[in-house]
Amino acid sequence: MIDPFKAIEILSAAENRRAARRGFLKAAGGGAVLLGGASLLSACKEDQNYPPTPQPTPTPTPTPTAVSDSDILNLALNLEYLEAQFYLYAVNGTGLSAAQTASGSGAAGGTVTGGAKVDFTGDPVVGAYAREIAADEAAHVAFLRTALGSAAVAMPNINIDGGANGAFTAAARAAGVIGASDTFNPYSSPENFLLGAFIFEDVGVTAYKGAAPLLSNKTYLEAAAGILAAESYHAGIVRTVLYAKGMSTTALITATTKISDARDLLDGTPTNDDIRGIGADDDQGLVGANNTANLVPANTNGLAYSRNSQQVHNIVYLNATGANRTGGGFFPNGTNNPNASLRVGLS
Repeated sequence: MIDPFKAIEILSAAENRRAARRGFLKAAGGGAVLLGGASLLSACKEDQNYPPTPQPTPTPTPTPTAVSDSDILNLALNLEYLEAQFYLYAVNGTGLSAAQTASGSGAAGGTVTGGAKVDFTGDPVVGAYAREIAADEAAHVAFLRTALGSAAVAMPNINIDGGANGAFTAAARAAGVIGASDTFNPYSSPENFLLGAFIFEDVGVTAYKGAAPLLSNKTYLEAAAGILAAESYHAGIVRTVLYAKGMSTTALITATTKISDARDLLDGTPTNDDIRGIGADDDQGLVGANNTANLVPANTNGLAYSRNSQQVHNIVYLNATGANRTGGGFFPNGTNNPNASLRVGLS
């Protein structure tokens, strides 16, 4: 039951509000009309309790495409396909089997252009290194394919040719290691093989370094750290042997400096890990200041630097301007990775 005194107070308050509005309108006269009836409309709404005018739903801000652990591992798999094919051909004259290059769902892998067996008889030490690295790279492919399962991408088309139209020749010309009409065949000698390996190894290390912080699964992170360590050993072996050979053949040292400079130009994007304090020149050849040995390309804190996915693609596509991001160089039709264009640690 409603309290009669409370009801009287409510009705009295309402009547006082209406009287006040009537007094305002009388005092204002026609001014209320000149105001467009805004005050009257407001008063009517207060009395009649009209529902509020609906407001449009704001357009949601697009959410960037998420990069999954599978995306990152698949880009790593693309790079491992490339390295495994190069080393296996150099050691055995043949590459990965068809079963090792198919996708996890069974789609056939791409083709390999080029590749040949290197004669290591004159340099058995380099031959031993090559065989061990080839076995490691094949194991990396198998490991990543197992980890990804049905999500593993097939091997894309790969060019590891040392002929006039090969990716190695294009890379060597871009670096100024050879002339515009010359060819570079990494399978013609142990020294050329080492220079071909030098093109890849430092790129792989920086790619894994850039990808590590992006992995959310700790098991995958541990695996990536293990592969990064192995790739670092490989790069260290290649750099050390090239430096030792370069002590008597300075042309090798000069070639590595030019390749390093070309990688800096090709990746196209400055990083925050500058090594020598001169802008985007993070990559390093085999000699540092005053021609001292520079076997470990690290920054002033002794840390390896990183590359993101787009930087890695620019190098392996031999794409200095970044204008063509769909393929070229060692991957003539691009990598097989869903989010390859994303600017992430390994994209």
